[in-house]
Amino acid sequence: MLQSFSPTTRPQDGPPRLALLRAMMAAEGLAGFVVPRADAHQGEYVAPRDARLAWLTGFTGSAGFAIVLADQAGVFIDGRYRVQVRAEVDLVHFAPVNWPETKPAAWLMAHLTGGRIGYDPWLHSEKEIAQLERELEESPITLSPCKNLVDSIWVDQPPAPASPVQVHSDALAGRTSADKRAELAAGLRAAGQRAAVLTLTDSVSWLLNIRGADIARNPVVQAFAILHDTGHLSLFAAPAKFGAEVRAHLGPDVNLRPEAAFLPALRALTGPVRVDPASAPRQVVRELAEADVPVAFAPDPCLLPKARKTSAEIGGMRAAHLRDGAAMAEFLCWLAAEAPNGGLRETDLVRRLEAARTATGCLREISFDTICGAGPHGAIVHYRVTEATDRAITPGDVVLIDSGGQYPDGTTDITRTVATGPAPDTVRGPFTRVLQGLIALSRARFPRGLAGRDLDPLARVALWQAGLDYDHGTGHGVGAYLCVHEGPQRISRLSEVVLEPGMILSNEPGYYREGAFGIRLENLIVVTVAPALPGADDRPMLAFETLTWVPIDTRLIDLSLLSAAERDWLNAYHATVLDRIGPRVSPATREWLERACAAI
Repeated sequence: MLQSFSPTTRPQDGPPRLALLRAMMAAEGLAGFVVPRADAHQGEYVAPRDARLAWLTGFTGSAGFAIVLADQAGVFIDGRYRVQVRAEVDLVHFAPVNWPETKPAAWLMAHLTGGRIGYDPWLHSEKEIAQLERELEESPITLSPCKNLVDSIWVDQPPAPASPVQVHSDALAGRTSADKRAELAAGLRAAGQRAAVLTLTDSVSWLLNIRGADIARNPVVQAFAILHDTGHLSLFAAPAKFGAEVRAHLGPDVNLRPEAAFLPALRALTGPVRVDPASAPRQVVRELAEADVPVAFAPDPCLLPKARKTSAEIGGMRAAHLRDGAAMAEFLCWLAAEAPNGGLRETDLVRRLEAARTATGCLREISFDTICGAGPHGAIVHYRVTEATDRAITPGDVVLIDSGGQYPDGTTDITRTVATGPAPDTVRGPFTRVLQGLIALSRARFPRGLAGRDLDPLARVALWQAGLDYDHGTGHGVGAYLCVHEGPQRISRLSEVVLEPGMILSNEPGYYREGAFGIRLENLIVVTVAPALPGADDRPMLAFETLTWVPIDTRLIDLSLLSAAERDWLNAYHATVLDRIGPRVSPATREWLERACAAI
């Protein structure tokens, strides 16, 4: 098993650790300390060594932070985690804070009359700290960079990751690393910049066509890099992770150096040096400033080229999704046969699904811990089943299963909500409205130049008409055998990044009724150039190609809510599922698939 069901935190561990942290704060003369869910690379997921927020508070979500004061400890979480956090932290000692509705500066000013708030400048981006400093400017509260106080009290902190690096073939990438570096270097020269600092692990891994296992579920290499305007690159990572084959792949224009050489190398630059304020740690900017190196703040130059997938990457993603779709079909066939009999638990489903993906012979990793929530657990948006929470599945329960795989040619992410017996009437309406949102986005045809925020309402209108909504974005970017959550593109009320051909996103509207059930449906989609329409003008238009081919549970649909066009889309989708996945599954699953894909 790749996924463990052992609880990784306990609420009762939080209070004594909180007391130790407060003692350290007092010794350092600090009124507070900020504990983020981040490492020095500012990625979404962290290695066990960097799971400081979980270690201190018990909260294991993938986004959030804590601010600890002498008499208050706030855990800031967004809409995905407001149910989960209450089950994971000691609510006597830690107070959940709805974020971003409540800004950290406002919270600090409400609980402090003044004082210094410590933070580790390696674990916060330049943008994050600069914004907080501006918001506190008129108050007697100041921010103070300091050593990491959590590390000072974490006596059994795990070691740093040291997984071997692997070559990601140019054939799968669609471009050589040298070509990528040459293109980005030309951009630096055109902007009058001498170098760019790269701190995001997926940027470095993408640029060099390498992969690793330093972060569970994400095939990335923990490293820093400096790309020079000549196309040469200085790579800062543990040299022991790089074998002879990988060193040969990197070639003579990539200089591998120990991690300890990174800061001296920053100070030796002449500038202007490009730094992404949204992802570079504040410490990088401090080092350059102390050495009087001119800084040009601009986005990481890898972000958009990485998001615009090559034809080879899109071809690999298509192949990975067919393979993964067959594994999902085998799993859903098994679930349809076994669930009505009773006796299953959430962990049984996770194990069976992982076994189905492993049986493909191509699985490298799961792309995140499987979310498998039965009944009320489905309402916990990012629920992770453990031995302590493992719920028996009662026939008739609605089960939300969000999962994915990492394959050498692509990354998958799919959610299906399924009935395990007679479908409850209370679920049919919301389920159908979630499905209508998925269909609306899948069918979208839109002008070039629109961003994710412009399309996000399409997935919500059917829910809004019934007074319903969901508290997460509709879609995130997805990497090609990289991170399952990849920026900068999103389908979200907040996203201003223009969508471009080749970008891959999730399409995942949902609805959650706390204490009862959760619904989410998710396919991956890729932005394409829309075919011309007869008689239409020549305005350039874009559309989406669906990558995910797995049946949607028609037993949960209220057919009276669907329009003729929506029925046509669903029937066409299921016909394609049967055509593409049918030849790849066992005879028994083929029979089930024919029933599951029958026209409605």
